[in-house]
Amino acid sequence: MKHKLFALIGLMATVSSIHATDPLKFDPDNYELKSLTMPDGAKIEYKAYEGIYYVKNIEDSAYQTLNLYVPLDRKDRPDEKTPILMRNNVGGYMASPAGTPSVADATGRALSEGFILCIPGARGNGSTVTDNGVTVSTGIAPNGLLDLKAATRYLHYNDNLIPGNSNLIFTDGTSAGGAMSALQGATGDVRDYEPYLKKMGAADASDAVFASICYCPITDLNHADMEYEWLYGCTNTGVRHLDAAQIAVSDELAAQCPAYINSLNLKDTNGNSVTADNYMDFLKTFIMASAHKALEEGCEIPDTIGIVRYQKPRPTFAQRLGSAPVNGGMPAGRPVMEGGAPRKTEYTDYVTDVDWVKYLSYVATQTPLKTPPAFDAYGVLGASATPENRVFGNTEGTPSNFTEYSLRKHTGNDKATLSPELQNRIKLMNPMDFIGDTVRKGTAEHWYIRHGAKDRDTSFLVPVNLATKLSNAGYDVNFFIPWNRPHSGDYNLDDLFNWIQETIR
Repeated sequence: MKHKLFALIGLMATVSSIHATDPLKFDPDNYELKSLTMPDGAKIEYKAYEGIYYVKNIEDSAYQTLNLYVPLDRKDRPDEKTPILMRNNVGGYMASPAGTPSVADATGRALSEGFILCIPGARGNGSTVTDNGVTVSTGIAPNGLLDLKAATRYLHYNDNLIPGNSNLIFTDGTSAGGAMSALQGATGDVRDYEPYLKKMGAADASDAVFASICYCPITDLNHADMEYEWLYGCTNTGVRHLDAAQIAVSDELAAQCPAYINSLNLKDTNGNSVTADNYMDFLKTFIMASAHKALEEGCEIPDTIGIVRYQKPRPTFAQRLGSAPVNGGMPAGRPVMEGGAPRKTEYTDYVTDVDWVKYLSYVATQTPLKTPPAFDAYGVLGASATPENRVFGNTEGTPSNFTEYSLRKHTGNDKATLSPELQNRIKLMNPMDFIGDTVRKGTAEHWYIRHGAKDRDTSFLVPVNLATKLSNAGYDVNFFIPWNRPHSGDYNLDDLFNWIQETIR
């Protein structure tokens, strides 16, 4: 009996020692109490767990940490019903340290809703370390994504110690951060990333997320240049003011786009094929839905910017309640509210068409368009490297082209090709390459995608293609192009958090 007791004590001591030395084990007692005062004066108190390393083999201690925040008021919600909002602060594919809650974005709102909040850091453009006197660029692709995946694995690995439910992780990001959020959603548990994560010493756990929130995602980078020129080429000799050499580049890039559109095999909501021949009509439905909703909400839209509409008698309140959803899920019968009551006007404008030259010229007057190529500009017509060129560069800090078109323009060699190693890294940074024709275990079930109607930082084709391909594959996609919204994120938080609540019911 004594031998069994001693053996049991020894086993318990061994297990305790293992846990004590596990660098990826979450310590629920290591926190500070902090608070945040919301705009309405409400004070949110929470436990702050900060500076947590989420990998064993740390390359860049400035970025490979996460901050975790647990509100004291959990709204009487049990852990299995408590979501975790994972908000990244990535912008311009730059390195991003672990962040803190803010009343100005979804992080403060998440805490006020009783959600668990995680804001991980990630390597990216600009992150470096010194190794034996040599400066090493640590943020080349796909390292930033790998860091976010490792942070996700940390949450799953410690699910029994961290409040909330790691099976209800909602990622959130804007711009390049929106692209990262899309990548997290599209590549959950994909084996292609496993060797990298194992080398980093990431937790042996899932990196899948429940839902992805993507504001104006700057993604599909290896096709983004052709998509930009195919859309905005109609403005080249007008408001864009390109010179002859730039127009030639624009025309060459635009000519590549139809084949790519056709290769996606997209379908509209009626199951009809979307091809290069009818794509602009397909795209119109999203802009028309955006403008129509804006008009119903009382927005004034000038007649000069290409939104074509006519005026017809407004249906009765009862008729509106009974009508079916149209374009992009916008309910045609939704009561239009002004000051808490239905609008009293008897007429409203109904959008019927978009004059693309006028509308895209309007967008270009709001913020000047990028010159071609918009993203892979390095060495083309003497242009310097973009942030994307640097992310696809090497550890020595040398930028790289990531399309063969720009590589050949840069080098003057019309037979130059991208290396297999770079091609693989490019694939690992494009969510479109991981969205199939059917639902795949590990892909986020729910998607919330927004791109402003006057956001020209990438082509409208990028978010539309992402949303359509996901929808075609059977995922729940809430996509809209908010009227007159520029390049921005974490807006209309009531809409966002209502959607979050709907997905977890």
